[in-house]
Amino acid sequence: MLKIKDLCVNYDHIVALDNVSFSVEKGSAVSIIGSNGAGKSTLINTISGVVKRRSGEILLNDKPLPTAPHRVVRAGVVQVPEGRHVFANLTVDENLIMGGSRISSAAANKKLPEMYELFPILGQRRSQMAGTLSGGEQQMLVIARGLMAEPTLLLLDEPSLGLAPILVNQVFDIITSIIQSGITVLLVEQNARKALMISDYTYVLENGRIVKQGKSADLRNDEQIKHAYLGGG
Repeated sequence: MLKIKDLCVNYDHIVALDNVSFSVEKGSAVSIIGSNGAGKSTLINTISGVVKRRSGEILLNDKPLPTAPHRVVRAGVVQVPEGRHVFANLTVDENLIMGGSRISSAAANKKLPEMYELFPILGQRRSQMAGTLSGGEQQMLVIARGLMAEPTLLLLDEPSLGLAPILVNQVFDIITSIIQSGITVLLVEQNARKALMISDYTYVLENGRIVKQGKSADLRNDEQIKHAYLGGG
């Protein structure tokens, strides 16, 4: 579904991504793991059009992906950004309706019950201002808002960042449900253990380069990965 070829991104004279190439098959879950500053969020933001590439190709179903963010969303590629960026002064309902701007208003309203079934706590908070939700609830809201656009490819940028362990487990349970529903997922995540547990294939990004890749189940048992990312080995 998604093919990245020789992607290069610079911030002034700093190389953020250096000839990055990888692919995501339809219906799969692929994770990108790496330390802080490895270029993970830059990669996601470049795919979604927020960051401009210096060179390289991004193909969706063998066609060039648009570079303007709103056109990327229209193509079916939806990013759930790092940092729980909710519309603080809108209700939960209104946030979700905003997420459904890619589809008709009628379709968005019909989709709301589906989101509240997947995220029961949001159903209980549907009339509450999003800015008053807890951190975990806001993370659930931004994921649900992304799903409202009916993505064919969902980009998740550090969904567990800053959450308490019990909430991390809840969020990853939800991501697992999304994967099982058939939505293709590209997950950028610093919590390598969780990412390796729920994804099919994993790429390791360090200093803007892919340094290792393989089936997630295999990398979980890789001594180098254990030592660097899983606190063992």
